[in-house]
Amino acid sequence: MRRPCFICRRSHFCTVSRLQGVEMCLLCKSTSPERREERGDTESIIDGPVTGWSLSGSEQFALRYADGPQLYITEQSRGEIKNGTILRLAISPARAARQLLERIQSHGIDARLEALKELAKLSADPTFATEFINMEGIGTLARLVESGTHFGEMLAFTLTAFLELMDHGIVSWDLISLSFIKQIAGYVNQPMVDVSILQRSLAILESMVLNSHSLYHRVAQEITVGQLIGHLQVSNQEIQTYAIALINALFLKAPEDRRQEMASTLAQKHLRSIILNHVIRGNRPIKAEMAHQLYVLQVLTFNLLEERMMTKMDPNDQAQRDIIFELRRIAFDGENDPTGTEKRKAMYTKDYKMLGFTNHVNPAMDFTQTPPGMLALDNMLYLAKVHQDTYIRIVLENSSREDKHECPFGRCAIELTRMLCEILQVGELPNEGCNDYHPMFFTHDRAWEEFFCVCIQLLNKTWKEMRATAEDFNKLKNKLRGLNYSEILRLRQSERMSQDDFQSPPIIELRERIQPEILELIKQQRLNRLCEGSCFRKLGNRRRQEKFWFCRLSLNHKVLHYGDLDESPQGEVPFELLSDKIPVSDIKSVVTGKDCPHMKEKSALKQNKEVLELAFSVLYDPDETLNFVAPNKYETPGDFSPSVCDAARFVR
Repeated sequence: MRRPCFICRRSHFCTVSRLQGVEMCLLCKSTSPERREERGDTESIIDGPVTGWSLSGSEQFALRYADGPQLYITEQSRGEIKNGTILRLAISPARAARQLLERIQSHGIDARLEALKELAKLSADPTFATEFINMEGIGTLARLVESGTHFGEMLAFTLTAFLELMDHGIVSWDLISLSFIKQIAGYVNQPMVDVSILQRSLAILESMVLNSHSLYHRVAQEITVGQLIGHLQVSNQEIQTYAIALINALFLKAPEDRRQEMASTLAQKHLRSIILNHVIRGNRPIKAEMAHQLYVLQVLTFNLLEERMMTKMDPNDQAQRDIIFELRRIAFDGENDPTGTEKRKAMYTKDYKMLGFTNHVNPAMDFTQTPPGMLALDNMLYLAKVHQDTYIRIVLENSSREDKHECPFGRCAIELTRMLCEILQVGELPNEGCNDYHPMFFTHDRAWEEFFCVCIQLLNKTWKEMRATAEDFNKLKNKLRGLNYSEILRLRQSERMSQDDFQSPPIIELRERIQPEILELIKQQRLNRLCEGSCFRKLGNRRRQEKFWFCRLSLNHKVLHYGDLDESPQGEVPFELLSDKIPVSDIKSVVTGKDCPHMKEKSALKQNKEVLELAFSVLYDPDETLNFVAPNKYETPGDFSPSVCDAARFVR
């Protein structure tokens, strides 16, 4: 009587083996009424079914995962196999690569299409990729593209396989020929081209630019910004994402003297308004990868301010000093008073004091510190010229207040510019794990200056409402620098609770009575949130290949289920789709920030303080970890940690 395998539960006979103490089920197209338990290394595990099924040459076979990405098992990766994993006995990577290479070069169209389709899938496997590349497979694919004889699905699979293989970093991008670049650029420049071909062509060009300095110049000669902007006006968000990613890559790798020129071209082509109308205000929600590319574009745009931010004012430069004269003139000299300037020359020092400069005699000295350097003066001049009424009102309001309550405009503007540079990370490279783009920065061609103008008005309004004094300036600034939002919220709450009304006996008694119920409610809310689950992004070497994974707690709070997804889910993910799980009883602790294993590892990705604050890891027996980076600041590891601990205590 045929019984199902006790691991995979499939109704055929399987070979159950042990590899490093892990039970596995081996599947093969052939079936056999034989069931054995074996121990040993990978080769000895393969020998068993090969001999039992009378197959020739164990070196011609290898183990692959039966589910998921179906990667090959090697001696280096076998330690990652989990108990009960279903493996498949398959032909070896070298044999598979050889067969596919032969079929790709065959004359039969159908056979070639099927081979390219299979190759596109297998190329993500590093073991297979190494074998295929060693057989000059990349050159074969490149020649197929250069020939210009492939179209439709066949070309799409060819480009997919090429991109996957190159992403492993085994072959240098510098080896790519100019004719290949021209062919790929041609697909991008064509008015009507298949969506899948366009996606892969944009992705290949992006990788060329990011991975090779010489290829940047070649791609920049073949692709114009205007052609890329055209792809932003389509309804397909994937195409829009790849187009912005390529624009960002060209922007990032451009020489410094070329970036300002490129920024001017983008402004002339109305890139900002096109992104605002066709992407941000489009009918589809912004996906994580699009949000990241918008964030990168935002950072690169602000980085154009770095030169002015790091430029000190030259007190002897008459053109720069004229800007300060212009600030004084707009504030205090009437436009219709031709003699105003002559009359007020003797009062310049007083005027500079009223403008809020620290150095009343020579205010140019206020702009010799970097950052913010000349950028602060640029902001002040923009406010004075574009929002002249607001500028005059702020200056005159403060000049009419008592000396101790006046808000020093010049000093505040300089410090505000410095703080905005820190907050918006002017001069820093984009962070690989960040999606914090701000739509407001895409609503105006002079977004930075407009943001400054709004902030300086709010600062002046707050100063007036607080009746702050000049002595409060440094005290408030230094205090706020050392506090994050959570700490400010805690201090504010503590201050409110310390008031007499909250310390009265009836309030204290009520608080003590309802506290256990509130704590239990909080616990249940956290557990319910864990049961709903969250989607997380898997960061890889190439963002366009990133997958998503989902994690949620079982309804009985005993098991943590997780698994990979092809795209971000729109709702709850069933437990059946989450292939991996961790018993909550095995969880030892939850660590956050720099204590996380994946934050300690060396990485090419830029990790900043924000990423550390979002990172957390679940540590479970035996010495295993499940690593997370929270989607945003609102789903923080601080909420996750007690929830998991509550679940662990519940089970124990």
